[in-house]
Amino acid sequence: MTLPLSKENETWLKSKIRDIPDFPKPGIIFKDLTTLFSDAKAFAFVLDTMTECCRQFKPDVIAGIEARGFILAPTIAYRLGVGFVPIRKPGKLPYRVEKLQYELEYGFDTIEIHADAVGHGHKVVLIDDLLATGGTAAASCRLLTSLGAEVVGVGFAVELGFLPGREKLADKDVFSLINYT
Repeated sequence: MTLPLSKENETWLKSKIRDIPDFPKPGIIFKDLTTLFSDAKAFAFVLDTMTECCRQFKPDVIAGIEARGFILAPTIAYRLGVGFVPIRKPGKLPYRVEKLQYELEYGFDTIEIHADAVGHGHKVVLIDDLLATGGTAAASCRLLTSLGAEVVGVGFAVELGFLPGREKLADKDVFSLINYT
């Protein structure tokens, strides 16, 4: 689902996002959300709206994907009165980890989570800043599920609807605030 924002609010939020051409490689237009996050009113609006969407899932924890998911997920968890679980790049977690290697467009990557971060039956909402191809989010869902958790929702501030990210999450309840189609 795309959250029901008024056209005015969507236009306003999009005006806070900076486009950076040819990053990280030629032909890509990077959506830089740091300019949205630095605007107190826009950042609060995003956090408030995403928190209310997450509330409907009644999660036990909010998981955030490194790195920009860490900007949103802990605050949402705090506002809901639930825990926060980080999903990290390799070698960043100090305790025993479960890891998952997954395929990217041009190679492989790996994500890790503490082996005891979630347990059987925990309801988890996974949060990241932007949904593009969906590879990392889908791998994060698989990793959480492998620990016995139930991923009840997956949320993003921004979705690049012209990319197949949502298809990789077809079995999940996905929400986003802003969709670039």
